[in-house]
Amino acid sequence: MVRTVDECFFLIQNGVNIKQGNREDGFPITRIETIANDKFNRDRMGYAGIKDISKYESYVLEDGDLLMSHINSVQYLGRTVLYIKEPNEIIIHGMNLLRLRARRDIVNPAYARYCFYGQQFKSQIRNITKKSVNQASFAVKDLKKIRIDIPSISKQSEIVGLLDKVQQIMKLRRRELLDLDDLIKARFVEMFGNPDNNTKGWEECALSEKLDVLGGYAFKSDQFDENEGVPVLRIGNINAGYFKSVNMVYWKEDKKLEKYIMYPGDLVMSLTGTVGKDDYGNVCILNNDYEKYYLNQRNAKLEIKEGINKYYLSQLLKFQRVKKKLTGINRGVRQANISNRDILNLVVPIPPMDIQNRFADFVNQVDKSKVAVQAALDKAQLLFDSLMQEYFG
Repeated sequence: MVRTVDECFFLIQNGVNIKQGNREDGFPITRIETIANDKFNRDRMGYAGIKDISKYESYVLEDGDLLMSHINSVQYLGRTVLYIKEPNEIIIHGMNLLRLRARRDIVNPAYARYCFYGQQFKSQIRNITKKSVNQASFAVKDLKKIRIDIPSISKQSEIVGLLDKVQQIMKLRRRELLDLDDLIKARFVEMFGNPDNNTKGWEECALSEKLDVLGGYAFKSDQFDENEGVPVLRIGNINAGYFKSVNMVYWKEDKKLEKYIMYPGDLVMSLTGTVGKDDYGNVCILNNDYEKYYLNQRNAKLEIKEGINKYYLSQLLKFQRVKKKLTGINRGVRQANISNRDILNLVVPIPPMDIQNRFADFVNQVDKSKVAVQAALDKAQLLFDSLMQEYFG
């Protein structure tokens, strides 16, 4: 059965307008960051020193409330998370997030949350979006008119159970990948000590003695092809510290761009990013998803000359204090920018090559496990995407 959003929810309202400060006392207050990364982040609340809840009781979150972004960048409009109340928890619903409270005889809040991530709902959100200079928004009255498919409550529960199970599998696979990364890091510290202060006293030198750095080409983004050509490495493909082929774009093969070609096994570094997210200065070794790649601007290719193993170098550059040396980041700086010269001038410990090579052998063994786990994660993701397409368009 098709119903409007208004028919499914008896409460759709913005939060209370409370000026939040730097203090961290009193009852927590939701803000836009609270639903970042499509989850409810209790560590991203605001505070205003509120100790008496009596004035705000009508804005206290209840178990099963949905929080939706309606004032944000276009790509984040409609982002929705489901609030699961913890024992004795009191959280105030703040401004710039809509709270939706379901008519539970019509819709399961967990089902609605999945529905709001379906393409049918997203396309309708785009139709009601109003854009301004710095952000976009949509009106509650327009949201209420959006029509969504609502099967029986029992069918909704069945769909939620299936999607939850697949998401749990994906969560476990991601946890395995993180554990394997932690294993590599632990082995690195065991073999080489902490590179932040060179605890094992290895000889040090500037990276200019060990490698060359090549910056990327300034491709025109409006001329990318989404299907054919040579894949272009953009910052979003590598700034997580590993290669991601999501949203890959392509450029026609051009002999003039040969110096910007990269191959599987090459090292690439992201040169810009957000300080709080630490997505700058991440290094990854390209896999063999493609035969070759073009290097886009804001990334750099690290070309090894001699005396340093790429597996040692890529792990070394993941340590936070080493990364920060590349930018001279101070408190309060929001955007990190790294130059080729910053990389070449970086002084790092250089252990003997035989030890570096033993570490590389270890990483290669762990990577075999990571490949298997990643393949399982990819299969689960494909299953999840196909189910979302089946149920929500």
